Amino acid sequence: MAKEMLKLAAVERTEDFGTRGSRRLLRQGRIPCVIYGQEKPFSFTVSALEFNRLRGKLTKTSLIEIEIEGRDIVCFLKAVQEDLISDRIIHLDFYEIKRGKILTTKVSITLVGTAVGVREGGVLEQITHDAEIECLPKDLPDKIEVDISKLGVNENISISDIPAIEGVKFLDDPDTTVATIKYVRQDVPAAADEAAPAEGEQAAADKDAKK
Repeated sequence: MAKEMLKLAAVERTEDFGTRGSRRLLRQGRIPCVIYGQEKPFSFTVSALEFNRLRGKLTKTSLIEIEIEGRDIVCFLKAVQEDLISDRIIHLDFYEIKRGKILTTKVSITLVGTAVGVREGGVLEQITHDAEIECLPKDLPDKIEVDISKLGVNENISISDIPAIEGVKFLDDPDTTVATIKYVRQDVPAAADEAAPAEGEQAAADKDAKK
């Protein structure tokens, strides 16, 4: 299944750089942006309204097609800079992806299902939250789902247990633990229990000493 390509219209930024220029653009409803990954960074702007509409669909592996003056540039969104006071986006960083060229990136791992071990009283712990993979942009998954329904207490799922995904190569150590289930230890402090006999023995010794 081909990966969905999100689209975002843009306008090249050739002048009015700097802090004052960025403020003017923001007042006009435009967000200053930069694309890295080319020979030199490429500056442009996008509509704040359009980006905010798109933002709810974005994940860290979403491919975005920037449409700018007759050409399309496929990118990842790498960073979102926001004003902490106004809660407004003030800058976006993108990274260009070459069509047909293998890329290396990390994809989120999502656990699905209810593990047998949890129903038996165990506690589920996800150890690894991202998997490093290698693939073509068209094969890049938004996330990797791992079924844990058969996972029992004192068992774990490793990278090697994840079913193969067409066009995707896992780069992490196959023995890397993704998730595990363990019982919660409820150790009773022994110090108090050990102190009681000791106190009793001391009292007996004191009594014998008085005789």
